[in-house]
Amino acid sequence: MSGYQGKKNIPRITSDRLLIKGAKIVNDDQSFCADIYMEDGVIKQIGENLIVPGGVKTIDAHGRMLMPGGIDVHTRFQMPDRGMTSADDFYQGTKAALAGGTTMIIDHVVPEPGVSLMSAFEQWREWADSKSCCDYSLHIDITEWHRGIQEEMETLVKDHGVNSFLVYLAYKDIFQLTDAQVYEVFSVIRDLGAIAQVHAENGDIVAEEQRRILEQGITGPEGHVLSHPEEVEAEAVNRAVTVANQTNCPLYVTKVMSKSAADVIAQARKKGTVVYGEPITASLGTDGSHYWSKNWAKAAAYVTSPPLSPDPATPDYLNSLLSCGDLQVTGSAHCPFNTAQRAVGKDDFTLIPEGVNGTEERMSIIWDKCVVTGKMDENQFVAVTSTNAAKIFNLYPRKGRIAVGSDADLVLWDPDVTKIISAKSHNSAVEYNIFEGLEVRGGPLVVISQGKIVLEEGALHATEGSGRFVARKPFPDYVYKRIKARSKLAELRGVPRGLYDGPVCEVSVTPKTMTPVSSAKTSPAKQPNQPVRNLHQSGFSLSGAQIDDNIPRRNTQRIVAPPGGRANITSLG
Repeated sequence: MSGYQGKKNIPRITSDRLLIKGAKIVNDDQSFCADIYMEDGVIKQIGENLIVPGGVKTIDAHGRMLMPGGIDVHTRFQMPDRGMTSADDFYQGTKAALAGGTTMIIDHVVPEPGVSLMSAFEQWREWADSKSCCDYSLHIDITEWHRGIQEEMETLVKDHGVNSFLVYLAYKDIFQLTDAQVYEVFSVIRDLGAIAQVHAENGDIVAEEQRRILEQGITGPEGHVLSHPEEVEAEAVNRAVTVANQTNCPLYVTKVMSKSAADVIAQARKKGTVVYGEPITASLGTDGSHYWSKNWAKAAAYVTSPPLSPDPATPDYLNSLLSCGDLQVTGSAHCPFNTAQRAVGKDDFTLIPEGVNGTEERMSIIWDKCVVTGKMDENQFVAVTSTNAAKIFNLYPRKGRIAVGSDADLVLWDPDVTKIISAKSHNSAVEYNIFEGLEVRGGPLVVISQGKIVLEEGALHATEGSGRFVARKPFPDYVYKRIKARSKLAELRGVPRGLYDGPVCEVSVTPKTMTPVSSAKTSPAKQPNQPVRNLHQSGFSLSGAQIDDNIPRRNTQRIVAPPGGRANITSLG
């Protein structure tokens, strides 16, 4: 079947066989020049002077870089929020992803409290199967915790191709779990061979800060960043690392937005913790100065949690950590709402629906900020945009690599093309683009998904519903080899010793009574009655004679009772 193009209303039919000649193939570990032949969505041959069937569509790469398609590890397409839905559904969102060189996304399933994990998973599958234009997989967010959830997690891992679950340390009284619950969830995740993801912010402090800032009369989007100070993100990352260490569970921190949070991850890795950090397009490409924009709609477009850092040096710092390996993967957390939806919070910043764009811009922004500046080479670029994600989530080498047998998800990359990002030309359904006016160098010339050309000469040919759900197996080697080694070392042993047979003091344990805050003004619990001193008896006489004159004197007198300790202060010795 050739690249037949009929009348405009007939869908474009692309060949299932494709040859790319003269490409510089770029993997995370090496680059080399070769031709590549693909058929039925899979790479069949790589080399020179390939023998291929006749009538195959051929693309001449002219020595340009051919990379594995990008994997956006964090999207929230079609995200429900209080009866609203985020602006980009799975069709619009995956179309934008393909336009930017991303050929696979991993979306987050968010069960409403009270809804089972399986029901939510099936709902997301239904939405994505009918609309997604590229391959996809799903993370599951744990929004409450009880034994029934554990059983569902086991079913999802064993029968439904899920190997990652996210817990929230934020969103008090909605999604937030206690530290003890997080410990339990991480223990279950480790036993299942999955990856524990965490949204890291201290929800208790955020809730108090939100109340305090609203009481001061600050209601605009700047209140969002003021109530989510950077250290509450860093503190929560540190807490998550601690729980992960105690449970020997691999940890994956989503949405690394600040320098201090990134530093906690980098330090933990230096000490050997199995932890991965995911900065997003927004934190790598812009900052939080926009929250103070005089234009409310523009300021509100940047609202996401954790927020963008107001420190303008943050993006460069995060790009440096991404380049040196302290941060490993990149997502977009793409979840934009339109202005009318955001306006639900026009009088109260806590009601603004959260989320920013970034799935289309991700690869170009990282190329511009990291490769053009000399922080990383093209192999490291492939690692942070696809390969590391594929390894962590057990998609490798089907995804994230150009090799015989791998999926034909490819990007022919032009390192020199320049583009000014704008809402006028982007593929998202929102009026604002948080990178508006940013000029970036580097972008996709041709994008191939499942062996079919979906972007060529600036034209997008995405097919609604063509994306496949990609199941992921548990215990990815890249992550669990180290976890298994640690579990052998971590076996605790008691000290062999004889039984203690000496005296044992008797104690009376008083149960701790919890006093409600509201009853703080009531009388405290009655103390046990102390001996009452007879005030009519006195040991003092004006004559100079004392009641204890008959007791022989000692040079010093030791007072056994501490001050205020015994009621009868005349009883000494």
